[in-house]
Amino acid sequence: EDLGFNYLGPIDGHDMQQLLYVLRAAKFRSTGPTLIHVCTKKGHGYAPAENSADKYHGVSKFNVQTGQQSKAPANAPSYTSVFGKSLLEEAKLDTRVVGITAAMPSGTGINIMAKELPERVFDVGIAEQHAVTFAAGLAAGGMKPFCAIYSTFLQRAYDQIVHDVALQNLPVRFAIDRAGLVGADGATHAGVFDISYMSNIPNMTVMAASDEAELVHMVRTASEFDQGPIAFRYPRGNGTGVQLPQRGEVLEIGKGRIIQEGSDLVILSFGAHLNIVKDAEVALNQMGVSVTIADARFAKPLDVELVNQLMKNHPCMLTVEQGSMGGFGSIVLQHINKNRSKNKNLIFDSIFVADKFIDQADVSSMYEDA
Repeated sequence: EDLGFNYLGPIDGHDMQQLLYVLRAAKFRSTGPTLIHVCTKKGHGYAPAENSADKYHGVSKFNVQTGQQSKAPANAPSYTSVFGKSLLEEAKLDTRVVGITAAMPSGTGINIMAKELPERVFDVGIAEQHAVTFAAGLAAGGMKPFCAIYSTFLQRAYDQIVHDVALQNLPVRFAIDRAGLVGADGATHAGVFDISYMSNIPNMTVMAASDEAELVHMVRTASEFDQGPIAFRYPRGNGTGVQLPQRGEVLEIGKGRIIQEGSDLVILSFGAHLNIVKDAEVALNQMGVSVTIADARFAKPLDVELVNQLMKNHPCMLTVEQGSMGGFGSIVLQHINKNRSKNKNLIFDSIFVADKFIDQADVSSMYEDA
């Protein structure tokens, strides 16, 4: 009120008669900016929602009587659970490993670690900026913080990533969940910008898991990496069903891998769509096109030796990513343009998410639209 606001409340937001009266009064009687203080309870009147602190704000099909949400049986664990279990294993072996979440413990898999090591997990609330700066402070103190945040929400903390982490070259580990298009959560939750906005920051290392086993390796790699900030991205949903290692291997920084070799076209993949690339290879092979498949693993630092080798040995190159323009494909193209002498006739193209916001749909339909 000292700032010139009209203040009304607090009022019961579940009392429709009172709420409508106050809203009408604010509309017709207020002479300046008005703050209406409305108190509500999440899930009011529906016990399963009232009793679940971090669920039921967005739901899929569910049983009204029990509150149980319908899910098809999974043939593989979710990427989120694989991350959570891998983080717990690293934390058991190294007391410096801590987990940080911004009000999304179950959504990010941090709750798996919290159940066994609650004193080393920090939920800072819906405050991604604080989560990142807090992680920077822990890293400066010799800890190994894993900051687990959805790709779309990490955007909120970009200033802190740049100034509090990267500028200081602090070894904060960014576990970027919900990378790529996410289906039912729609355009607001699409995690398509992180490759671009993380890769252009000095000192940052950026990885993407092609399957759940690779994610286990990247958690271990991030845990062992103390030279600066490092990020690894992975999608919503279940993995591919590959066998998981008991503990991940430490990947060589900036090194990709060749999955299979061909001669006509190389598909350089970055992210969790390797199985789709393999399906494309089968279709192309039936058309008489011999395809090399490579998994980049790193967008930054780019495996320039691998790219040079692929340039030299193939007439055509295609990059594939689950991210926006200005991402992995652009990084590869910049390198190619600086090294055209290795293959002046190379034909290059990129597949990335279209420069538009994709409407809500199932994931496969969203990628068709993209």
